[in-house]
Amino acid sequence: MKRMEPLKKAVAEALKELDGVLALRSAWGGVAPHLFCREEELDGLALWPKYPLPRTLQLIQRAHPESSLGIVARGCGERGLIEMAKRNQIDLERIRVIGLACTAEEAQICPCPKPYPSILTDMVIGEMIEPMPNKLVEEFLAKSSEERLEFWKRQFAKCIKCYGCRNACPQCFCPECTLEDEIWVETGRIPPPFPSFHLVRAMHTVGKCVGCGECELSCPAHIPLTTLYTLIRWEVEELFGYQTGESLEAKPPLTLPMEMET
Repeated sequence: MKRMEPLKKAVAEALKELDGVLALRSAWGGVAPHLFCREEELDGLALWPKYPLPRTLQLIQRAHPESSLGIVARGCGERGLIEMAKRNQIDLERIRVIGLACTAEEAQICPCPKPYPSILTDMVIGEMIEPMPNKLVEEFLAKSSEERLEFWKRQFAKCIKCYGCRNACPQCFCPECTLEDEIWVETGRIPPPFPSFHLVRAMHTVGKCVGCGECELSCPAHIPLTTLYTLIRWEVEELFGYQTGESLEAKPPLTLPMEMET
């Protein structure tokens, strides 16, 4: 693959100065996150499937705060790192980002609003391509208000409340999850009453969702969650002028004090 050899070279160079570089590794018939510490390991370096590496980086950095680490990050990964740093979930001062641009085929799966990193790194492996349109969002916006309501009723009725969307989201790091509070989400009911479960989670993504699509990829009921969260990101940009993950300086809207704590 055109990106593999340049990526191996970039990781090998970074390992000369860092304690390790977090990326994907092929092993035992699958692909999983791996902290590469030696150049000899790089034969197992993998590019796909996409994985929310920032969350894994957070765990490693908390266990070893003195370490200097690298991470291979796609566009969504970089945006995720920026939002996590703003909430003191990671320390960017001790992190080096090796950028990886998505191919058109990869970006279409999400579909990605910005399929390459550009803020935390000056090195991007691969060709930087244009954003991918979300056809489901376009179709949804063509519906009337009544049709939109019926659409979400049908979709949310498929929910089995597995918490896959929450567990897969790199931006879900509250110490106590509201979705497990009986005041808001009644236990023992499947599907959860419309629309509390999904709207509670949607509100918790305001100013944090980076469009990585992990929520939808993890959903066994195939609920089009990226449609919902794309619309929320657009509302946040229109109302507050805030683009998620696009600036280290811009203050997130609707940020609670507890979210800024470690």
